[in-house]
Amino acid sequence: MATKPNRTLVTFPNPAPQRDYWIRHECPEYTAVCPVTGQPDFGTIIVQFVPDKVCVELKSLKLYIWSFRDEGHYFEQATNQILDDLVKAMKPRKLVVVGRYNMRGGITTQVVARYEAKSKGKKR
Repeated sequence: MATKPNRTLVTFPNPAPQRDYWIRHECPEYTAVCPVTGQPDFGTIIVQFVPDKVCVELKSLKLYIWSFRDEGHYFEQATNQILDDLVKAMKPRKLVVVGRYNMRGGITTQVVARYEAKSKGKKR
């Protein structure tokens, strides 16, 4: 597996697809640059999800988060992009991405993006 920033999210089979259970990953090393000033931004990305058929592999998640480092992103855009990319890779039952961004200009920001799969008519 690569050891450089990478937008590829690798998955593995869910070991307990018969039940709903939550997985929580905390990624405290999010960095990007402000698209207005070019100054560095820092934060923590929290990924919580109920998997369906697959889970996200941790090293690929780390390299994915690392891939934002030299790019300009608004907090709202980055949080929603992370949610969209994880939904595309995993197709989870539920997913919440929380971006907790460090203070900038005396203001801290938290962005919460949520996804819930549409029911397929079967009980879980």
